[in-house]
Amino acid sequence: MILADITLEGRAWLPLAIVLLVAALGTLVWAYAQARSAAWIRGLAAVLKTAGIVALAICLVEPHFRGTRPKPGENLFLVAADNSRSLRLSDGARQSRGQTMQARLGSESPWLTRLAQDFDVRRYTFDRALRPVKDFSSLALDGQASALAGSLREMADRFRGQNVAGILVLTDGNATDLGDLPASWQGLPPVYPVLLGSEGSLVDLSVARASVSQTNFDAAPVTITAEIEGQGVAGREVVVRVLDESGKEVERRTVASFPADRPLAQRFLIKPEKPGVSFYTVHASLKGEEEVTETRGRTAEATIANNTRLATVDRGGGPYRVLYVGGRPNWEYKFLSRALHEDDEVKLVGLVRIARKEPKFAFLGREGERTNPLFRGFSNQNDEQAEQYDEPVLLRLTDDVEELRGGFPKSAEDLYRYHAIVLDEIEASFFTQDQLSLVQQFVSRRGGGLLMLGGKDSFEGGSFQRTPIGEMLPVYLDRGQAPPPPGGWRLSLTREGWLQPWVRVRTTEPDEEQRLAAMPPFRALNQLSSIKPGASVLAQVEADGGVVRPALVVQSFGRGRTAALLVGDLWRWDLSRKDPAQSDLGKSWRQTVRWLVSDVPQPVEVETRRSADAGPQGIELLVRARNKLFEPLDNATVVLKVRTPDGRDIELAADSSSKSAGQYVAAFVPRSPGAYRATVVVTAPDGSEVGRRDTGWAVEPDTEEFRTLAPNRALLARIAQETGGEVIAPGELERFVASLPNRKIPKTEAWTYPLWHQWSVFAFAVVCLVGEWGLRRWRGLP
Repeated sequence: MILADITLEGRAWLPLAIVLLVAALGTLVWAYAQARSAAWIRGLAAVLKTAGIVALAICLVEPHFRGTRPKPGENLFLVAADNSRSLRLSDGARQSRGQTMQARLGSESPWLTRLAQDFDVRRYTFDRALRPVKDFSSLALDGQASALAGSLREMADRFRGQNVAGILVLTDGNATDLGDLPASWQGLPPVYPVLLGSEGSLVDLSVARASVSQTNFDAAPVTITAEIEGQGVAGREVVVRVLDESGKEVERRTVASFPADRPLAQRFLIKPEKPGVSFYTVHASLKGEEEVTETRGRTAEATIANNTRLATVDRGGGPYRVLYVGGRPNWEYKFLSRALHEDDEVKLVGLVRIARKEPKFAFLGREGERTNPLFRGFSNQNDEQAEQYDEPVLLRLTDDVEELRGGFPKSAEDLYRYHAIVLDEIEASFFTQDQLSLVQQFVSRRGGGLLMLGGKDSFEGGSFQRTPIGEMLPVYLDRGQAPPPPGGWRLSLTREGWLQPWVRVRTTEPDEEQRLAAMPPFRALNQLSSIKPGASVLAQVEADGGVVRPALVVQSFGRGRTAALLVGDLWRWDLSRKDPAQSDLGKSWRQTVRWLVSDVPQPVEVETRRSADAGPQGIELLVRARNKLFEPLDNATVVLKVRTPDGRDIELAADSSSKSAGQYVAAFVPRSPGAYRATVVVTAPDGSEVGRRDTGWAVEPDTEEFRTLAPNRALLARIAQETGGEVIAPGELERFVASLPNRKIPKTEAWTYPLWHQWSVFAFAVVCLVGEWGLRRWRGLP
């Protein structure tokens, strides 16, 4: 790097200086060549006199050093110190990371004093947020987050357009806002990270993440997957537990030897005891340290603040309403109703036809009677309400006396109250053309589910071909019922079926294979051999001779989904079972119906997600509201009631979002760690309640802060490289500050240094000439 330029102010004297220098050196060489003395004496004397003559000749042409330097007080230099709890770690050294940092940031630090001479120094600390400070004496190292990315962006935005020479940030690089990291750090001033800590021999277990996936598997509808990371624990025995909100242990796993080269993954299958939002704690510890806390007991780990994670389970979508429409009373409805009676999340409403339309014969009734005598004696004897001769006789199985009074719904508002429809042995002529189209809209627009069960009046036997319902079904209606084979049909799962938890009944593959082998053969099947493009066969039946037919086929249609269960006597599976709770058929029905309604849109839906604008732990609640026709609802009033971990209730109002119709957004900044619950209430413009929904989320700043203990050198090196900075060791701060004038600085000033005007130059020339004279006199040279 060029430190300065050299210019000659006395260029006019340059030819004379060269002539005099050449003459003097020539005379010097001739004189010492004639002298009689040791060669080294003559050589040393010649060198001294030559150096003195050259120094005087250089002064004759007046050399000047010229360069630039930071203009004092005109450039900003930002110094930010990490105040998070991870700086309390010691890495096995005598001092912790924070103590090392505090020693470098003292008010008497030479590098800070030197930095302030050339720059306008601004001091900051950061943990959850960035804060300006007068000095760094207030560092308590108690922050529950390290908003590194947000702090750098905020400093850059705050001083945008000003002369910022650089940002010096003292940190271990363990940022808790890693999810908000930009794709590129370019555009920031030069960042000079001071890396604190080392990858020492720390012993630590941390629950890196705990993810929740929900299925419709009856025995264990929730899967919690925990990923455990370890440092210095390879080969040691580890215990991983899942606890409910009361602290009760739900499941425990003991791992005999922690892997050395990869994280430890554990999957827990659980069944929540109650619907709604619940929280489970995943806890990892070394064997024998399960009950150790931060305030009780001793541990071999560097910290236990990262040994737990909260998993949020939301089973609050229900109760789901399912409309069953049957052409006649049968065994399928009995087993379906009994199975769903055990499910708190599903409400089954039945519409069963017990008599078809029949022609009116005068001799069958009394004189002047127009109503069907089958209903003589019932309460609805009004001629306008009573069933007529030319109407089917329907049985409504519901707790609401007004529900389905007019039979199958005729309007979208009435039908959209349900989440799924089950059609069982009911022919297409039962519905009007408008009702058939309404069912198609129910699936495609509302996003509902449709399941058609097998039977002689279903599928092709019910003349659904060329109807809106037939268009939705995942099979082509090319065949109907056929005589069963002598040995019946044996059920089995396809490859796609094995991958769907709701199709299986047992938790393990061997148990499921045993269950399938023990199933009785079926006698009734709608033998439809062709499926539509995009449909999936999840189960099939096989007869003697290798004849294979689809048994369960599914596909998506619009926003919803449809399924065809082609077996017409599924009740044979569990006819002899008395206890519904132990019924495999009951489990299968519950899982099938849950799959049918699981993704059906609700009038009110809530999504919680992290919000970078609200800080490292900020939450954004996104609410979607729909009217009775399931169209986006604007101008609604959305109120959120948040229950904090310490029992306080906070009420928020959501604002309408400009991104989408019927969408509302509210931001919430949590102040304390723990589990948060919120109830969302949506009110229509006319004052009626559209619906309400519960949600929840977990705030775990300590777990995020101590997710990994080793300094994140790679992140800091990337930031420095992309911004034109440099990673600095704590012991190199003095060197770094001294090198700043030679770096690229926004605001500089020129300086000139005359070499000939310095006393040291003349002193050097005098010392050389006197030394040569003294050497000659000492050795007796002329």
